[in-house]
Order: sequence, then structure tokens, then C-alpha cells
Amino acid sequence: MNEIVWPTIDSEHLIVDSKQMLKLEKEMFSDGMPQEALMEKAGIQISKWLLKKKPLIKNGITVFIGPGHNGGDGAVIARELFLKGFYVQVWCPFPIKKTLTNNHLNYLTSIGVTKLVEPPDANGKELWIDAVFGNNQTRKVDNKLIKLFNQKFHNKYGKVISIDIPTGLCPDKGEPFFDNAVKADYTLAIGLHKIGLTQDSALPFIGELHHIDIGVPIYKLLKVEKKVFKVTYKDLKNIDLPSLPKNSNKYQRGRTLLIAGSKKYPGAAYLALKGAISSGAGYVSAILPDLVAESIWQVAPEIVLKETMQSNQNGNASLFGALKNIDLSEFNSVAVGPGIGIDNDDWKKSEEYLIAFGGLLILDADALNRISESKLGSDFFLERKFKTWITPHRKEFGRLFPNIISNSNLGLALEAAKEFNISILLKGANSIVADNKKIWQLFGTDSQTARAGLGDLLSGFVAGSSAIDLTICENITTDFFAKYVLLHSFAASSCKSGSNASAIGDELTKLIRNIKTRQIS
Repeated sequence: MNEIVWPTIDSEHLIVDSKQMLKLEKEMFSDGMPQEALMEKAGIQISKWLLKKKPLIKNGITVFIGPGHNGGDGAVIARELFLKGFYVQVWCPFPIKKTLTNNHLNYLTSIGVTKLVEPPDANGKELWIDAVFGNNQTRKVDNKLIKLFNQKFHNKYGKVISIDIPTGLCPDKGEPFFDNAVKADYTLAIGLHKIGLTQDSALPFIGELHHIDIGVPIYKLLKVEKKVFKVTYKDLKNIDLPSLPKNSNKYQRGRTLLIAGSKKYPGAAYLALKGAISSGAGYVSAILPDLVAESIWQVAPEIVLKETMQSNQNGNASLFGALKNIDLSEFNSVAVGPGIGIDNDDWKKSEEYLIAFGGLLILDADALNRISESKLGSDFFLERKFKTWITPHRKEFGRLFPNIISNSNLGLALEAAKEFNISILLKGANSIVADNKKIWQLFGTDSQTARAGLGDLLSGFVAGSSAIDLTICENITTDFFAKYVLLHSFAASSCKSGSNASAIGDELTKLIRNIKTRQIS
């Protein structure tokens, strides 16, 4: 099967760091694109975006023009809006350093645009446009300027828009260079989205994130190394999942095994099983703690109970007694971890069975905590020679991979995936899915997915969904992992019957059925 590329490689979906963006721009200039033309295109595209949002500009516009080419973009915006009849004034907080920007500024004053001598009043109702530094920021900025912008932001008398990157925010880390950065109501990313803008740490500063297309050629985007894709709910319409043959029986529609729950956390087992059932997998089986096994038939009679688990004196599940009696090769996927608790002695005896499993192993929650406390530690993943997917949040990741350091969560996920040959879902406000070649950055997803219990539902859903697709594809790529995570998030966001995991599981069932129906039709 050919590798599925999802989403499309284009300027709307591709995310780059500041150096990659500068490299692309330099290549365009080397190919003959005049720098003046690129500045004109960026400024005019942003002006068109603003003209579609008349309430933002009806009280006038103040453009903060920076010393470099970001300031030049701002000057073009000021010119275009002024020529459309809007009241426009500009202020230069720093001496202008670029000739092109200075030329634009001189033209503005010649046609009647007001150039302020003193800083503008933060209590005014006009729109402020932050065109100070953009993608070229490398160090902290005058704190007085940032305080002035944020006074405007908090007063809410008029909106703040940042061009490309809010002033004071690192375009790669998504964190302020010093104590603070400009807080914008909107950030307009020019050309491509910058990595810093999609990080959790950037959320308090960027407001609504919008993309401004300046026509970066597709053939150049295809050559970008370290592919990072931004995916949102809009990309659900382009999700294609393999279609099962109409004559397939239940054993040919995905066989998955879930090892979940304990006396201490019995509910996690049910939630994980609910997720697996929601996927539509034909054969969902489980190893459950005695407490859950006794009653599971009442709430999920379709589950095949393979074995039960005893609990230690602390109420944590013991896996070894069950694993030694099961042939794991029967299953396309095995998910381990939700609510099993910590038992290091038990894990030491159990890990050889999981290392030897030849299918897709999905590790979540307490399975990851057991690994991080074990003698093998993260070398567990190197011992496994088969496909492994893990789903840590930030603290679990830190315990698993204490020696991996990066400027961003994207970098952390990619480095771990490369070093240990695994696929990772690094959970957060903007969750990340990564393998050793590509990264999928979820963006604009609903915060309702960050709730206790929904991670267990996700683990089961990933286990069931991957089992189905493995019966058709034999070897599924990390694209599938990213799709499952996005589907889970959307189900949580769109569920109208409630916000509990059971209701969201039902919503997942409907969502998957609709996608399959759409593909068949």
C-alpha cells in the first residue's frame, strides 16, 4: 500500500520554524521574486482580509511599523486601508533600518497618513496593528512597548492584530523572550504557520490564528525537511479510512485486546472498552480486574473476556498471571495501561510478553508510568522490534524520556520518536502526533477533550480503529494515529447529548459510520 499523505502538503497545512521560512523566502528571491513584490503581496492580502471585517476597522487603524520588513508589510497595509477611505495613523517605536520600509513610510506621509511622534493612546477605539518584528525576532523587546499593547488588549476598546508573530514572542518556542509578549486578538501568519504559533504556550498571546497565503510554490513545500502538518476539524472532510470487504466476518473486521482497569481504578476499564466498541472493531476482547470482570457483561455484553487480573495490596492490577496464559499473536492490536496502577515487580515479569508481541502495541497511562519506573526504562521501546504507539501527557513524557530536551513539544515528540522508533501522541491543548519523519500538530481543537476519562476512551478507540485498518493494510502509518486522535477530539466537541465518556463514545460510533458511508457512496 502506498503511504497516505494526510493532510495535503500546502501552505495552509505545513508548519515551519523561523529558519525554514527565511530559507524559503531567500529561495524565492533567488528565483527572481522581487523583495518589493513579496512585501506588496503580503500587505495587500492582509488588507483584503481586514476589509472583509469592517467592524474591526470602522473606528480607524493605528499601525506600529517596525524597523525591518515586517514594518514594511505594515506600511503597505496602512497605505491600502488609507486609500480605501479609512482613517489611518502610524507610529515607529524604533528607528527604521530597512530602505524598502523607509521608502514605504515616506510615501505614506506624502499621501496624508498621519505619522505619530508620541505613542498612541491605548484607550482609543481604533484597531492597532502590530507590524513591529514578526518572524525575525530573536531576543527580548522593550517592555514599555509590550505593556502599551497589552493595556490596549485588556481595555478592549479596540482590537489588536499581530502580523506574523506577536512582538516579544519567540517564533520557534512560542514563549515570550522575557516576561511577556504582545497579546493579540488575531495573529495573521504570513506564508506558512510558524512552529511557535501552534504551541500550547502561545495560546495566551495569539488570539485567533489565520493564514495569509503569499503563493509559496508547492514544489518548494515538497522539499521542506522535517514535515510538520497543522490539522484542524476542517480536515475531517478529507479523512479516508480503508473500507472493509462486504463479505468480511467479525474476525476479519479487527481483533483487539485491551488490558485495563484495577481494583483501584475500575472505571478506566469500562471507558477503554467503550472506545474500542465505538470504533466498530469486529472482535473486542479484554483482560480485566476481577471486580470489573464480574459485571462487564451487564454494560458491555459484546466484550470477550479473555482473562482476569488479580490486584496487589494497593489495589493495582497484576498482569503477569493473565498474560502468560494468552496467545497475543491472535490480535492485530493490544492496548495496555488505562487504570492498571503501578506494580513494578509485576511489570518486570510481564514486559517480555509485550516486547515479543508482533502486532501494534498501544501504551497509555499507567503502562507508561510502569515503564518509566522499570529497570529497562525507555529502552523497553528499543527492545521491541514491532510497531509501538504511546500516548503520554507532558509529565509522563518527562518521566519516560528525561534526557530528551527541545525548544518545543514538537521537538520533544520528534526526537523521542526518532531515537526509539515509535509513534507518539503528546497530549496537550494542541496535541501532537509524531513519528521519526513527520509531525501532525492538532490545532483549534476543543478543550472539552482534556478531561479525566476521555484519555481512556481514546486508548480503546485507537486500539479498535487500528485493529480494523490493520486487517486491510497490514502496516498502517502514523497518519492513521493522527486521524484517530482528531476524530476523538471532534466527537467530544460535537457531542450534544452530554460531555461524559459514554455519550462521546456514542458520538464516535456515529462519526465513524458517517465517514464509512460517505466513502462507500
